[in-house]
Amino acid sequence: MTQTRYTQDRGLTTRMVTTMFLIGLLYVVLVGVLLAVLGKFWPVILILVGGLFIAQFWFSDKIAAFGMGAREVTPEQAPELHGAVDRICALADMPKPKVAIARSDIPNAFATGRSERSALVCATTGLLRRLEPEELEGVLAHEMSHVAHRDVAVMTIASFLGVLAGLITRIALYSGLSRIAIMLIPLVSAVVYAIGFLLTRLLSRYRELSADRTAALLTGRPSALASALTKVSGQMARIPTEDLRKAEPYNAFYFVPAFASKESLGRLLASHPTLEQRLDQLARISAELARP
Repeated sequence: MTQTRYTQDRGLTTRMVTTMFLIGLLYVVLVGVLLAVLGKFWPVILILVGGLFIAQFWFSDKIAAFGMGAREVTPEQAPELHGAVDRICALADMPKPKVAIARSDIPNAFATGRSERSALVCATTGLLRRLEPEELEGVLAHEMSHVAHRDVAVMTIASFLGVLAGLITRIALYSGLSRIAIMLIPLVSAVVYAIGFLLTRLLSRYRELSADRTAALLTGRPSALASALTKVSGQMARIPTEDLRKAEPYNAFYFVPAFASKESLGRLLASHPTLEQRLDQLARISAELARP
């Protein structure tokens, strides 16, 4: 974690390191199987894997921001949003990220970027229209916590494994390999994808709770963040399903997911903890802060 006034979260750090270690092992397994099956093509494999990884690491945040409609704005264009970001930066003692607005009625916010230098914080027009100033600051403090803890970069790297597994499966199916290779590579890729998916989901849910916690402690107003969570989650039901479906692929980036399943299996695969879990944690923090 960078040196800011955001409370350090050792649990998040441990989970990020563990996730990266396990993701690294999965990379080794996947590449090892490919080398064993494809043999003489190993230079092509290494170049392909390395090139895709670099591309994912350097450009995934920009692609995600573009896909979610983020457009950078100046202080003159969005003085209230910039003012809120400035106040959070002063509280956290961290560099100011790029500030953007996405023209969408879905009330939400997100942060992208591998580091503080490349960080971007974005709020939708739907969020800006619905939240009070204190609620907006709570949401922005949550998003900037992701930047300070650098969990956005870890999620970017971790999610690449699924992209790679899917690509390798398609290559194997159309490359004219032996029957054994055609059966083995998709099977291994599917297992790798499933394990990688579960790892990123477990990390994603924890990092959202961590961002809620550190944002509430930084601002000293957990009730404002709880109010924003309740308001945004409630407003989601009024958004057309078609619009929510379009936003769903980016759930892992959002402050609140477009869809939140209440079924046990759905919760296992969810990118965010439940609203009840988030509100309970904020209530406990509020009680702790109120103690003399």
